[in-house]
Amino acid sequence: QVQFVESGGGLVQPGGSLRLSCETSGFTFKQYPMAWYRQFPGMEREQVAEIDKGGINTDSVDSVKGRFTISRDNANNKLYLQMNSLQPEDTAVYYCNIRAWRYFNVWGRGARVTVSS
Repeated sequence: QVQFVESGGGLVQPGGSLRLSCETSGFTFKQYPMAWYRQFPGMEREQVAEIDKGGINTDSVDSVKGRFTISRDNANNKLYLQMNSLQPEDTAVYYCNIRAWRYFNVWGRGARVTVSS
């Protein structure tokens, strides 16, 4: 079955960095555009960044441009999110999924990121 397992979250001070990883299984990873999403308490998930199948083209929301970088390893079915210059407003639970998440409608447990001094 389709699975997403996020890791790499934690507590970090403002200005710090974290690298999230996502292990995927149950589908042909290299055939799907992928994305990272985040969910603030009491809010809907929002897409943070996306990457095409080949890992060439990426995009992200304005609030993280220049700070977050999405990448993928198609040989090992993994997705990454490098997060630099983290701010308290980045505190959320981060999830990975395919870009068209409704297709599988399956979510992992997410990686909790807390930015606080």
